[in-house]
Amino acid sequence: MSSQYHQHLDKNPANYAAISPLGFIARTAEVYPERLAVIHGELRRTWAQTYVRCRQLASSLQQAGIGKDDTVAVMLPNTPPMVEAHFGVPMSGAVLNTLNTRLDAETLAFMLDHGEARALIVDSEFTGVMAKALKLRQRSEPILVIQVEDALYGEAAEQIGEMDYESFLARGDADFDWQLPADEWGAIALNYTSGTTGNPKGVVYHHRGAAINAISNVLEWDMPKHAVYLWTLPMFHCNGWCFPWTVAARAGVNVCLRRVEAQAVFDAIRNHGVTHYCGAPIVHSLLVNAPAAMKEGVPAGVKAMVAGAAPPASMIEGMEAMGFDITHVYGLTETYGPATVCAKHEAWNELDIGERARLNSRQGVRYHLQRSARVLNPETMAPVPTDGQTMGEIMFQGNIAMKGYLKNPQATEEAFRGGWFHSGDLAVQHPDGYIQIKDRSKDIIISGGENISSIEVEDVLYRHPAVLAAAVVAKPDPKWGETPCAFIELKAGAETTAEEIVAHCKKHLAGYKVPRAVVFGELPKTSTGKIQKFELRKQVGSASAIGG
Repeated sequence: MSSQYHQHLDKNPANYAAISPLGFIARTAEVYPERLAVIHGELRRTWAQTYVRCRQLASSLQQAGIGKDDTVAVMLPNTPPMVEAHFGVPMSGAVLNTLNTRLDAETLAFMLDHGEARALIVDSEFTGVMAKALKLRQRSEPILVIQVEDALYGEAAEQIGEMDYESFLARGDADFDWQLPADEWGAIALNYTSGTTGNPKGVVYHHRGAAINAISNVLEWDMPKHAVYLWTLPMFHCNGWCFPWTVAARAGVNVCLRRVEAQAVFDAIRNHGVTHYCGAPIVHSLLVNAPAAMKEGVPAGVKAMVAGAAPPASMIEGMEAMGFDITHVYGLTETYGPATVCAKHEAWNELDIGERARLNSRQGVRYHLQRSARVLNPETMAPVPTDGQTMGEIMFQGNIAMKGYLKNPQATEEAFRGGWFHSGDLAVQHPDGYIQIKDRSKDIIISGGENISSIEVEDVLYRHPAVLAAAVVAKPDPKWGETPCAFIELKAGAETTAEEIVAHCKKHLAGYKVPRAVVFGELPKTSTGKIQKFELRKQVGSASAIGG
Protein backbone atom coordinates (compact mmCIF):
# COMPACT_ATOMS: atom_id res chain seq x y z
CA MET A 1 0.00 0.00 0.00
CA SER A 2 1.44 3.39 -0.96
CA SER A 3 2.23 5.85 1.80
CA GLN A 4 -0.15 8.73 2.46
CA TYR A 5 2.84 11.00 1.87
CA HIS A 6 3.13 9.89 -1.76
CA GLN A 7 -0.51 10.27 -2.76
CA HIS A 8 -1.16 13.30 -4.98
CA LEU A 9 1.98 14.94 -3.63
CA ASP A 10 4.13 15.21 -6.73
CA LYS A 11 6.90 17.45 -7.96
CA ASN A 12 5.63 20.38 -9.99
CA PRO A 13 6.99 23.78 -11.09
CA ALA A 14 5.54 25.40 -7.97
CA ASN A 15 7.35 23.19 -5.48
CA TYR A 16 10.52 21.97 -7.18
CA ALA A 17 13.38 23.44 -9.23
CA ALA A 18 16.75 22.00 -10.12
CA ILE A 19 19.63 23.27 -8.01
CA SER A 20 22.13 25.20 -10.13
CA PRO A 21 24.71 27.91 -9.40
CA LEU A 22 23.30 29.87 -12.34
CA GLY A 23 20.48 31.00 -10.07
CA PHE A 24 22.99 32.83 -7.86
CA ILE A 25 23.89 35.51 -10.41
CA ALA A 26 20.23 36.07 -11.36
CA ARG A 27 19.31 36.78 -7.74
CA THR A 28 22.35 38.98 -7.08
CA ALA A 29 21.73 41.05 -10.23
CA GLU A 30 18.12 41.51 -9.11
CA VAL A 31 18.83 42.35 -5.47
CA TYR A 32 22.18 44.17 -5.75
CA PRO A 33 22.30 45.45 -9.35
CA GLU A 34 24.59 48.40 -8.56
CA ARG A 35 27.03 46.50 -6.34
CA LEU A 36 30.51 46.08 -7.74
CA ALA A 37 31.05 42.64 -9.31
CA VAL A 38 34.36 42.87 -11.19
CA ILE A 39 37.62 44.81 -10.84
CA HIS A 40 40.27 44.42 -13.53
CA GLY A 41 42.90 47.14 -13.79
CA GLU A 42 40.89 50.33 -14.32
CA LEU A 43 37.74 48.37 -15.30
CA ARG A 44 34.76 48.29 -12.90
CA ARG A 45 31.51 46.43 -13.61
CA THR A 46 28.39 45.99 -11.50
CA TRP A 47 26.43 42.80 -11.05
CA ALA A 48 23.70 44.11 -13.36
CA GLN A 49 26.26 44.75 -16.10
CA THR A 50 27.96 41.39 -15.55
CA TYR A 51 24.64 39.54 -15.70
CA VAL A 52 23.76 41.26 -18.99
CA ARG A 53 27.11 40.23 -20.46
CA CYS A 54 26.62 36.61 -19.34
CA ARG A 55 23.19 36.54 -20.99
CA GLN A 56 24.64 38.04 -24.17
CA LEU A 57 27.33 35.36 -24.21
CA ALA A 58 24.72 32.62 -23.81
CA SER A 59 22.51 34.14 -26.51
CA SER A 60 25.39 34.56 -28.96
CA LEU A 61 26.52 30.96 -28.43
CA GLN A 62 23.00 29.73 -29.17
CA GLN A 63 22.88 31.90 -32.30
CA ALA A 64 26.11 30.18 -33.38
CA GLY A 65 24.36 26.81 -33.11
CA ILE A 66 25.84 25.83 -29.76
CA GLY A 67 23.46 24.45 -27.15
CA LYS A 68 22.64 21.58 -24.85
CA ASP A 69 25.65 19.44 -23.91
CA ASP A 70 27.95 21.00 -26.51
CA THR A 71 31.41 21.73 -25.14
CA VAL A 72 32.80 25.27 -25.06
CA ALA A 73 36.52 25.33 -24.22
CA VAL A 74 38.13 28.46 -22.79
CA MET A 75 41.83 29.32 -22.54
CA LEU A 76 41.75 32.32 -20.26
CA PRO A 77 43.63 33.79 -17.29
CA ASN A 78 41.77 35.18 -14.27
CA THR A 79 40.12 38.02 -16.21
CA PRO A 80 36.47 39.19 -16.55
CA PRO A 81 35.69 36.93 -19.57
CA MET A 82 36.60 33.91 -17.40
CA VAL A 83 34.08 35.02 -14.75
CA GLU A 84 31.46 35.50 -17.49
CA ALA A 85 32.18 32.09 -19.02
CA HIS A 86 31.21 30.37 -15.75
CA PHE A 87 27.67 31.67 -16.20
CA GLY A 88 27.20 32.45 -19.91
CA VAL A 89 28.39 29.08 -21.22
CA PRO A 90 26.08 26.91 -19.04
CA MET A 91 23.22 29.42 -19.53
CA SER A 92 23.34 28.46 -23.22
CA GLY A 93 22.96 24.80 -22.23
CA ALA A 94 26.59 24.08 -23.11
CA VAL A 95 29.31 22.60 -20.87
CA LEU A 96 32.27 24.76 -19.84
CA ASN A 97 35.75 23.25 -20.34
CA THR A 98 38.38 25.48 -18.71
CA LEU A 99 41.82 24.68 -20.14
CA ASN A 100 45.01 24.87 -18.10
CA THR A 101 46.94 27.84 -19.49
CA ARG A 102 50.32 26.21 -18.90
CA LEU A 103 49.82 23.07 -20.96
CA ASP A 104 51.61 22.23 -24.19
CA ALA A 105 49.93 22.20 -27.62
CA GLU A 106 49.79 18.38 -27.85
CA THR A 107 47.90 18.01 -24.56
CA LEU A 108 45.54 20.87 -25.44
CA ALA A 109 44.81 19.28 -28.83
CA PHE A 110 43.92 16.01 -27.07
CA MET A 111 41.51 17.87 -24.75
CA LEU A 112 39.82 19.75 -27.61
CA ASP A 113 39.30 16.46 -29.44
CA HIS A 114 38.35 14.31 -26.46
CA GLY A 115 35.88 16.90 -25.15
CA GLU A 116 34.53 17.48 -28.70
CA ALA A 117 34.79 21.26 -28.28
CA ARG A 118 32.46 23.20 -30.59
CA ALA A 119 33.79 26.64 -29.62
CA LEU A 120 36.97 28.05 -28.10
CA ILE A 121 37.34 31.38 -26.29
CA VAL A 122 41.05 32.26 -26.09
CA ASP A 123 42.94 35.17 -24.53
CA SER A 124 45.53 36.87 -26.76
CA GLU A 125 48.33 35.69 -24.46
CA PHE A 126 47.68 32.08 -25.48
CA THR A 127 46.94 32.35 -29.21
CA GLY A 128 50.39 31.02 -30.11
CA VAL A 129 50.04 27.69 -28.29
CA MET A 130 46.35 27.36 -29.23
CA ALA A 131 47.16 27.88 -32.93
CA LYS A 132 49.49 24.87 -32.69
CA ALA A 133 46.89 22.87 -30.74
CA LEU A 134 44.21 23.54 -33.36
CA LYS A 135 46.54 22.26 -36.10
CA LEU A 136 47.30 19.09 -34.12
CA ARG A 137 43.63 18.12 -33.72
CA GLN A 138 42.53 14.76 -35.13
CA ARG A 139 38.83 15.59 -35.35
CA SER A 140 37.67 17.29 -38.55
CA GLU A 141 34.67 19.14 -37.08
CA PRO A 142 35.29 22.92 -37.10
CA ILE A 143 35.72 24.92 -33.89
CA LEU A 144 34.41 28.47 -33.59
CA VAL A 145 37.36 30.51 -32.24
CA ILE A 146 36.61 33.72 -30.31
CA GLN A 147 39.58 35.86 -29.31
CA VAL A 148 39.75 38.05 -26.20
CA GLU A 149 41.81 41.22 -26.38
CA ASP A 150 42.93 42.50 -22.97
CA ALA A 151 44.57 45.89 -22.63
CA LEU A 152 46.49 44.61 -19.61
CA TYR A 153 48.24 42.02 -21.79
CA GLY A 154 49.06 43.78 -25.04
CA GLU A 155 49.48 42.45 -28.57
CA ALA A 156 48.58 38.84 -29.38
CA ALA A 157 51.32 36.48 -30.49
CA GLU A 158 49.03 35.43 -33.30
CA GLN A 159 45.53 36.36 -34.45
CA ILE A 160 43.46 33.16 -34.60
CA GLY A 161 39.93 34.25 -33.68
CA GLU A 162 37.14 34.34 -36.23
CA MET A 163 35.62 37.09 -34.10
CA ASP A 164 36.78 39.18 -31.15
CA TYR A 165 35.01 38.56 -27.85
CA GLU A 166 33.39 41.97 -27.47
CA SER A 167 31.89 41.79 -30.99
CA PHE A 168 30.65 38.28 -30.26
CA LEU A 169 28.94 39.47 -27.07
CA ALA A 170 27.43 42.48 -28.83
CA ARG A 171 25.48 40.13 -31.13
CA GLY A 172 23.76 38.54 -28.13
CA ASP A 173 20.42 39.46 -26.57
CA ALA A 174 20.83 41.32 -23.26
CA ASP A 175 17.41 40.02 -22.19
CA PHE A 176 18.12 36.43 -23.26
CA ASP A 177 15.60 34.17 -21.52
CA TRP A 178 17.88 31.40 -20.34
CA GLN A 179 16.42 28.50 -18.35
CA LEU A 180 17.61 26.57 -15.34
CA PRO A 181 18.48 22.99 -16.35
CA ALA A 182 15.52 20.62 -16.23
CA ASP A 183 17.80 18.14 -14.50
CA GLU A 184 20.34 19.23 -11.88
CA TRP A 185 22.32 16.07 -12.73
CA GLY A 186 23.07 17.65 -16.11
CA ALA A 187 26.70 18.51 -16.88
CA ILE A 188 27.89 22.05 -16.16
CA ALA A 189 31.66 21.70 -16.53
CA LEU A 190 34.44 19.47 -17.84
CA ASN A 191 37.83 19.58 -16.10
CA TYR A 192 40.84 17.55 -17.17
CA THR A 193 43.09 16.02 -14.53
CA SER A 194 46.80 16.60 -14.96
CA GLY A 195 47.50 12.97 -15.83
CA THR A 196 50.97 11.89 -14.73
CA THR A 197 50.89 8.89 -17.05
CA GLY A 198 48.88 8.49 -20.22
CA ASN A 199 46.22 10.95 -21.31
CA PRO A 200 44.43 13.24 -18.85
CA LYS A 201 40.97 12.13 -17.73
CA GLY A 202 37.95 14.37 -18.28
CA VAL A 203 36.12 14.98 -14.99
CA VAL A 204 32.45 15.90 -15.47
CA TYR A 205 30.70 18.17 -12.92
CA HIS A 206 26.92 18.47 -12.53
CA HIS A 207 24.88 21.58 -11.67
CA ARG A 208 23.87 20.20 -8.26
CA GLY A 209 27.44 19.51 -7.15
CA ALA A 210 28.68 22.89 -8.38
CA ALA A 211 25.96 24.73 -6.45
CA ILE A 212 26.38 22.64 -3.32
CA ASN A 213 30.15 23.08 -3.18
CA ALA A 214 29.76 26.82 -3.81
CA ILE A 215 27.37 27.04 -0.84
CA SER A 216 29.70 24.91 1.30
CA ASN A 217 32.48 27.44 0.60
CA VAL A 218 30.22 30.18 2.02
CA LEU A 219 29.37 28.17 5.12
CA GLU A 220 32.91 27.03 5.89
CA TRP A 221 34.39 30.50 5.60
CA ASP A 222 31.39 32.31 7.17
CA MET A 223 31.69 34.37 4.00
CA PRO A 224 29.79 37.63 4.41
CA LYS A 225 27.76 39.51 1.83
CA HIS A 226 29.92 41.63 -0.49
CA ALA A 227 33.16 39.83 0.32
CA VAL A 228 36.08 41.06 -1.82
CA TYR A 229 37.68 37.99 -3.37
CA LEU A 230 41.12 38.11 -5.02
CA TRP A 231 41.68 35.65 -7.88
CA THR A 232 45.07 34.13 -7.05
CA LEU A 233 43.76 30.59 -7.60
CA PRO A 234 43.38 29.86 -11.34
CA MET A 235 39.74 29.65 -12.40
CA PHE A 236 40.75 26.84 -14.75
CA HIS A 237 41.59 24.68 -11.72
CA CYS A 238 38.41 22.84 -10.57
CA ASN A 239 36.49 25.94 -11.76
CA GLY A 240 38.37 27.95 -9.18
CA TRP A 241 37.16 25.55 -6.45
CA CYS A 242 33.64 26.72 -7.41
CA PHE A 243 34.37 30.25 -6.16
CA PRO A 244 33.07 32.05 -9.30
CA TRP A 245 29.66 30.77 -8.21
CA THR A 246 30.36 31.37 -4.50
CA VAL A 247 31.25 35.04 -5.09
CA ALA A 248 28.04 35.50 -7.10
CA ALA A 249 25.99 33.92 -4.32
CA ARG A 250 27.38 36.48 -1.84
CA ALA A 251 27.17 39.46 -4.23
CA GLY A 252 30.90 39.78 -3.72
CA VAL A 253 33.62 41.42 -5.78
CA ASN A 254 35.84 39.47 -8.21
CA VAL A 255 39.26 41.14 -8.11
CA CYS A 256 40.90 39.79 -11.25
CA LEU A 257 44.63 39.14 -11.49
CA ARG A 258 46.40 38.11 -14.70
CA ARG A 259 49.55 36.96 -12.89
CA VAL A 260 50.27 36.01 -9.30
CA GLU A 261 53.13 38.21 -8.08
CA ALA A 262 53.66 39.23 -4.46
CA GLN A 263 53.64 42.96 -5.22
CA ALA A 264 50.40 42.71 -7.22
CA VAL A 265 48.72 40.68 -4.47
CA PHE A 266 49.67 43.09 -1.67
CA ASP A 267 48.69 46.09 -3.83
CA ALA A 268 45.28 44.54 -4.52
CA ILE A 269 44.72 43.81 -0.82
CA ARG A 270 45.55 47.41 0.09
CA ASN A 271 43.80 49.15 -2.82
CA HIS A 272 40.59 47.10 -3.02
CA GLY A 273 40.09 45.91 0.55
CA VAL A 274 40.49 42.23 -0.33
CA THR A 275 38.94 40.01 2.34
CA HIS A 276 39.44 36.49 0.91
CA TYR A 277 41.75 34.58 -1.42
CA CYS A 278 42.70 30.95 -2.12
CA GLY A 279 45.86 29.29 -3.32
CA ALA A 280 48.34 26.44 -3.26
CA PRO A 281 51.08 26.53 -0.58
CA ILE A 282 53.48 28.15 -3.05
CA VAL A 283 51.24 31.25 -3.24
CA HIS A 284 51.11 31.69 0.54
CA SER A 285 54.87 31.07 0.82
CA LEU A 286 55.44 33.76 -1.82
CA LEU A 287 53.62 36.26 0.40
CA VAL A 288 55.17 35.13 3.69
CA ASN A 289 58.69 35.37 2.24
CA ALA A 290 58.16 38.74 0.51
CA PRO A 291 60.27 41.70 1.73
CA ALA A 292 58.84 43.46 4.81
CA ALA A 293 58.53 46.75 2.93
CA MET A 294 56.15 45.12 0.44
CA LYS A 295 53.79 44.15 3.28
CA GLU A 296 53.52 47.60 4.84
CA GLY A 297 49.98 48.87 5.25
CA VAL A 298 48.40 45.47 4.60
CA PRO A 299 45.34 45.22 6.88
CA ALA A 300 44.93 42.33 9.29
CA GLY A 301 42.04 39.89 9.03
CA VAL A 302 42.43 38.70 5.43
CA LYS A 303 41.14 35.14 5.15
CA ALA A 304 43.28 32.72 3.14
CA MET A 305 42.44 29.18 2.07
CA VAL A 306 45.25 26.71 1.36
CA ALA A 307 45.15 23.30 -0.29
CA GLY A 308 47.55 21.06 -2.14
CA ALA A 309 49.77 20.18 0.81
CA ALA A 310 49.59 20.58 4.56
CA PRO A 311 50.74 24.06 5.65
CA PRO A 312 54.01 23.72 7.59
CA ALA A 313 54.52 25.54 10.89
CA SER A 314 56.70 28.18 9.22
CA MET A 315 53.85 29.12 6.85
CA ILE A 316 51.22 29.29 9.60
CA GLU A 317 53.57 31.40 11.71
CA GLY A 318 54.32 33.69 8.76
CA MET A 319 50.63 34.12 7.91
CA GLU A 320 49.81 34.94 11.53
CA ALA A 321 52.63 37.51 11.61
CA MET A 322 50.91 39.26 8.67
CA GLY A 323 47.58 39.04 10.48
CA PHE A 324 46.11 36.60 7.93
CA ASP A 325 43.73 33.84 8.98
CA ILE A 326 44.54 30.59 7.15
CA THR A 327 42.11 27.70 6.60
CA HIS A 328 43.38 24.34 5.35
CA VAL A 329 41.11 22.45 2.92
CA TYR A 330 41.55 19.25 0.93
CA GLY A 331 40.04 17.79 -2.19
CA LEU A 332 40.66 16.71 -5.75
CA THR A 333 39.51 17.68 -9.23
CA GLU A 334 36.98 14.86 -8.88
CA THR A 335 35.47 16.54 -5.78
CA TYR A 336 35.00 20.05 -7.24
CA GLY A 337 38.07 21.22 -5.33
CA PRO A 338 37.74 21.31 -1.52
CA ALA A 339 35.58 18.62 0.04
CA THR A 340 37.07 18.50 3.54
CA VAL A 341 38.27 21.27 5.84
CA CYS A 342 40.47 21.38 8.91
CA ALA A 343 37.77 23.16 10.93
CA LYS A 344 39.52 25.08 13.71
CA HIS A 345 38.52 25.15 17.37
CA GLU A 346 38.91 28.10 19.74
CA ALA A 347 40.83 25.93 22.20
CA TRP A 348 43.61 25.58 19.61
CA ASN A 349 44.41 29.30 19.99
CA GLU A 350 45.92 28.61 23.42
CA LEU A 351 48.42 26.09 22.04
CA ASP A 352 51.98 26.81 20.91
CA ILE A 353 52.71 27.25 17.21
CA GLY A 354 54.14 23.74 16.79
CA GLU A 355 51.03 22.06 18.18
CA ARG A 356 48.71 24.38 16.21
CA ALA A 357 50.64 23.58 13.04
CA ARG A 358 50.26 19.86 13.76
CA LEU A 359 46.49 20.20 14.22
CA ASN A 360 46.06 22.55 11.24
CA SER A 361 48.07 20.27 8.96
CA ARG A 362 45.31 17.67 9.00
CA GLN A 363 42.88 17.39 6.11
CA GLY A 364 40.03 17.51 8.59
CA VAL A 365 36.35 16.74 8.29
CA ARG A 366 33.76 16.68 5.51
CA TYR A 367 32.54 19.89 3.91
CA HIS A 368 29.11 21.06 5.11
CA LEU A 369 27.07 19.56 2.28
CA GLN A 370 29.22 16.52 1.57
CA ARG A 371 27.56 13.38 2.88
CA SER A 372 30.68 11.59 4.09
CA ALA A 373 34.46 11.64 4.04
CA ARG A 374 36.05 8.61 5.69
CA VAL A 375 39.27 6.64 5.78
CA LEU A 376 38.42 3.11 4.64
CA ASN A 377 40.37 -0.08 4.09
CA PRO A 378 40.41 -0.19 0.26
CA GLU A 379 40.24 -4.00 0.23
CA THR A 380 37.43 -4.59 2.74
CA MET A 381 35.80 -1.11 2.43
CA ALA A 382 35.47 -1.11 6.23
CA PRO A 383 36.28 2.09 8.18
CA VAL A 384 39.73 2.03 9.78
CA PRO A 385 39.93 2.47 13.57
CA THR A 386 40.02 6.17 14.53
CA ASP A 387 43.34 5.75 16.30
CA GLY A 388 45.52 8.10 14.26
CA GLN A 389 47.69 5.12 13.38
CA THR A 390 45.88 2.69 11.08
CA MET A 391 46.32 3.61 7.44
CA GLY A 392 43.57 3.45 4.84
CA GLU A 393 42.39 5.41 1.82
CA ILE A 394 40.40 8.65 1.93
CA MET A 395 37.02 8.11 0.29
CA PHE A 396 34.06 10.38 -0.35
CA GLN A 397 30.33 9.90 -0.71
CA GLY A 398 27.71 12.45 -1.58
CA ASN A 399 26.90 15.37 -3.80
CA ILE A 400 30.41 16.81 -3.98
CA ALA A 401 31.71 14.10 -6.29
CA MET A 402 31.94 14.13 -10.06
CA LYS A 403 29.44 12.48 -12.40
CA GLY A 404 32.39 10.44 -13.65
CA TYR A 405 35.13 10.45 -16.28
CA LEU A 406 34.07 11.44 -19.78
CA LYS A 407 34.01 8.49 -22.19
CA ASN A 408 35.96 6.32 -19.73
CA PRO A 409 33.56 3.86 -18.09
CA GLN A 410 36.34 1.61 -16.80
CA ALA A 411 38.09 4.42 -14.89
CA THR A 412 34.71 5.69 -13.61
CA GLU A 413 33.74 2.25 -12.32
CA GLU A 414 37.10 1.84 -10.60
CA ALA A 415 36.91 5.31 -9.01
CA PHE A 416 33.44 4.56 -7.56
CA ARG A 417 34.10 0.95 -6.55
CA GLY A 418 32.05 -0.06 -3.51
CA GLY A 419 29.85 3.02 -3.63
CA TRP A 420 32.60 5.46 -2.61
CA PHE A 421 34.89 7.76 -4.57
CA HIS A 422 38.46 6.51 -4.09
CA SER A 423 40.91 9.42 -3.73
CA GLY A 424 44.15 7.42 -3.93
CA ASP A 425 45.38 9.27 -0.83
CA LEU A 426 46.54 7.17 2.11
CA ALA A 427 45.58 8.55 5.51
CA VAL A 428 44.71 7.91 9.14
CA GLN A 429 41.66 9.08 11.08
CA HIS A 430 42.22 10.56 14.53
CA PRO A 431 40.02 9.96 17.60
CA ASP A 432 38.35 13.36 16.98
CA GLY A 433 37.37 12.16 13.49
CA TYR A 434 39.87 14.40 11.69
CA ILE A 435 41.54 12.85 8.65
CA GLN A 436 45.28 13.20 8.08
CA ILE A 437 47.00 12.25 4.85
CA LYS A 438 50.10 10.15 5.21
CA ASP A 439 50.79 9.85 1.49
CA ARG A 440 49.59 9.24 -2.02
CA SER A 441 49.53 5.46 -2.48
CA LYS A 442 52.32 5.83 -5.05
CA ASP A 443 54.42 8.09 -2.78
CA ILE A 444 54.96 5.68 0.09
CA ILE A 445 58.66 4.76 0.27
CA ILE A 446 59.29 1.13 1.25
CA SER A 447 62.80 0.85 2.68
CA GLY A 448 63.98 -2.49 4.02
CA GLY A 449 60.34 -3.53 4.37
CA GLU A 450 59.48 -0.42 6.42
CA ASN A 451 56.93 2.11 5.11
CA ILE A 452 58.16 5.71 5.11
CA SER A 453 55.70 8.55 4.61
CA SER A 454 57.23 11.12 2.28
CA ILE A 455 54.94 13.74 3.85
CA GLU A 456 56.40 13.07 7.30
CA VAL A 457 59.94 13.63 5.99
CA GLU A 458 58.85 16.73 4.06
CA ASP A 459 57.28 18.19 7.20
CA VAL A 460 60.65 17.95 8.98
CA LEU A 461 62.46 19.50 5.99
CA TYR A 462 60.07 22.48 6.06
CA ARG A 463 61.15 23.19 9.63
CA HIS A 464 64.66 24.04 8.40
CA PRO A 465 64.92 27.84 8.19
CA ALA A 466 66.56 27.83 4.74
CA VAL A 467 63.94 25.63 3.04
CA LEU A 468 61.28 27.27 0.85
CA ALA A 469 59.89 24.08 -0.73
CA ALA A 470 60.64 20.39 -0.28
CA ALA A 471 59.63 17.10 -1.87
CA VAL A 472 60.72 13.57 -1.03
CA VAL A 473 60.55 10.61 -3.42
CA ALA A 474 61.80 7.03 -3.42
CA LYS A 475 65.33 6.46 -4.79
CA PRO A 476 66.14 2.88 -5.87
CA ASP A 477 68.69 1.34 -3.52
CA PRO A 478 70.47 -2.01 -4.05
CA LYS A 479 70.46 -2.81 -0.33
CA TRP A 480 67.22 -1.31 1.02
CA GLY A 481 65.06 -1.45 -2.11
CA GLU A 482 64.20 2.25 -1.75
CA THR A 483 65.51 5.14 0.31
CA PRO A 484 64.22 8.72 0.66
CA CYS A 485 65.66 11.32 -1.72
CA ALA A 486 65.00 14.97 -0.81
CA PHE A 487 64.62 17.71 -3.41
CA ILE A 488 64.92 21.16 -1.86
CA GLU A 489 64.28 24.70 -3.09
CA LEU A 490 65.97 27.27 -0.86
CA LYS A 491 64.60 30.65 0.19
CA ALA A 492 66.06 33.65 -1.64
CA GLY A 493 69.50 34.45 -0.22
CA ALA A 494 69.55 31.35 2.04
CA GLU A 495 72.41 28.86 2.08
CA THR A 496 72.83 25.38 3.49
CA THR A 497 74.49 22.08 2.59
CA ALA A 498 73.27 18.56 2.07
CA GLU A 499 75.13 17.52 5.21
CA GLU A 500 73.32 20.17 7.26
CA ILE A 501 69.96 19.02 5.91
CA VAL A 502 70.73 15.41 6.81
CA ALA A 503 71.88 16.45 10.30
CA HIS A 504 68.64 18.42 10.75
CA CYS A 505 66.56 15.38 9.76
CA LYS A 506 68.45 13.10 12.14
CA LYS A 507 67.31 15.27 15.04
CA HIS A 508 63.63 14.65 14.21
CA LEU A 509 63.38 11.31 12.37
CA ALA A 510 64.21 7.67 12.88
CA GLY A 511 67.45 6.79 11.08
CA TYR A 512 65.82 4.81 8.28
CA LYS A 513 63.57 7.78 7.40
CA VAL A 514 66.45 10.24 6.94
CA PRO A 515 67.10 11.16 3.26
CA ARG A 516 70.13 9.39 1.81
CA ALA A 517 70.30 11.90 -1.05
CA VAL A 518 69.70 15.66 -1.15
CA VAL A 519 69.29 17.64 -4.37
CA PHE A 520 69.07 21.45 -4.45
CA GLY A 521 67.29 23.47 -7.14
CA GLU A 522 63.93 24.87 -8.23
CA LEU A 523 61.20 22.25 -7.92
CA PRO A 524 58.95 21.48 -10.92
CA LYS A 525 55.39 22.62 -10.21
CA THR A 526 51.99 22.45 -11.82
CA SER A 527 50.20 25.62 -12.84
CA THR A 528 48.47 25.62 -9.45
CA GLY A 529 51.75 25.38 -7.52
CA LYS A 530 51.67 21.68 -6.64
CA ILE A 531 55.08 20.02 -6.78
CA GLN A 532 55.27 17.46 -9.61
CA LYS A 533 56.71 14.41 -7.89
CA PHE A 534 56.51 12.31 -11.04
CA GLU A 535 59.09 14.66 -12.62
CA LEU A 536 61.33 14.22 -9.58
CA ARG A 537 61.03 10.44 -9.78
CA LYS A 538 62.53 10.66 -13.28
CA GLN A 539 65.53 12.49 -11.81
CA VAL A 540 66.35 10.21 -8.87
CA GLY A 541 68.81 8.15 -10.87
CA SER A 542 71.09 11.18 -11.18
CA ALA A 543 70.75 12.37 -7.57
CA SER A 544 74.09 12.42 -5.74
CA ALA A 545 74.01 10.14 -2.70
CA ILE A 546 74.70 11.54 0.75
CA GLY A 547 75.91 9.24 3.48
CA GLY A 548 75.51 6.04 1.43
